[in-house]
Amino acid sequence: MVVRRLRLLSIPVLVLAVAVPLTRGQSVPSPDAPPVSTVPADTSNVDTSTPRETLHVTSNLVSQYFTVRDSHNALIPWLTKNDCTVWEDKQQQKITNFVAEANQPLTLGILIDTSGSQQYVLPLEQQSANAFLKRVLRPKDEAFVVSFDVGVNLEQDYTSDVRELEHAINRVQINTAAGGGSAGVPGIGEGPIPTQGRPKGTVLYDAVYQVSNDKMRSETGRKAMILLTDGEDEGSDTKPKAALAAAQDANAIIYVILIADPRFDGPMDISGSYAMHQLTDPTGGRVINVGHNGRKLEDAFDQIEEELRTQYYLQYVPINHNMDGSFRRVDVFCNGQGQDQNQKMKVQARKGYFAIPDDSGQ
Repeated sequence: MVVRRLRLLSIPVLVLAVAVPLTRGQSVPSPDAPPVSTVPADTSNVDTSTPRETLHVTSNLVSQYFTVRDSHNALIPWLTKNDCTVWEDKQQQKITNFVAEANQPLTLGILIDTSGSQQYVLPLEQQSANAFLKRVLRPKDEAFVVSFDVGVNLEQDYTSDVRELEHAINRVQINTAAGGGSAGVPGIGEGPIPTQGRPKGTVLYDAVYQVSNDKMRSETGRKAMILLTDGEDEGSDTKPKAALAAAQDANAIIYVILIADPRFDGPMDISGSYAMHQLTDPTGGRVINVGHNGRKLEDAFDQIEEELRTQYYLQYVPINHNMDGSFRRVDVFCNGQGQDQNQKMKVQARKGYFAIPDDSGQ
């Protein structure tokens, strides 16, 4: 049986060589949009062995989404501008805008690991993902569905139609590159791309890189991708740091729900968890390990939904105006002075950005 899929990036070469935008159309950044580059990335002469780690800041305004939890790990929804401070490279900045973003439009990407190691947990993933989208999506929100195994496949493009998303999720099949789901013409999204060197099995970092550049980067507002995977990568051309940098460049939050086939429990889970924390934490996301427990998987989606609906958004003009390409560490602190000054709070936010000047001469 031929499984028909539309590849997210159909060029069978190194992922780091070029990024081809696949968006809904031209997107004009809103005044409160996160800072992103307005100049298309030209990577034709880039050494692909060196990861691209830049967030292009083209204005004098830096934006930050974050969530806040108390000492009992409960989300805090009542904070105001006076309750929080923002620091860049250990210098306090003046907050120019501070709002709760529970109702701002949300862009979601559901990325499903369809490699052989997920065979017996895929039905759980499909059921929980469908239920999550039915609850979380509102008319002004949009989502898309991507699967990844030996390649990266766009199963459903941007839509707010939950039924279309459900159909796409239910169509996803396990692809072991040896039959189920792998038949078809190689390199056109209907089969594995011929490779040399390392075998391809789960191109997780390729998926994050491509989704960040091709689907997330041109969008404004709140953006998050949710990966359902065991956290193991095999065969990606993209390095972990480059995948993370692409997500940071797109200002997208990454959540990873670690779910494992019971036949694969063991040391693999430990290494996968560590690698996924390195991918999620700097974006303001996190890892939720559910093993192969269906109830824990549902709870994980519940937690993500609550976080996405209890976010804050602040903006500031950096004291350091020098766009020298350096990494600027950003820290947000909240002390709860509005209700309890002594309450310990944990802020979950992006860790910083690279101050890259706009090449357009503006």
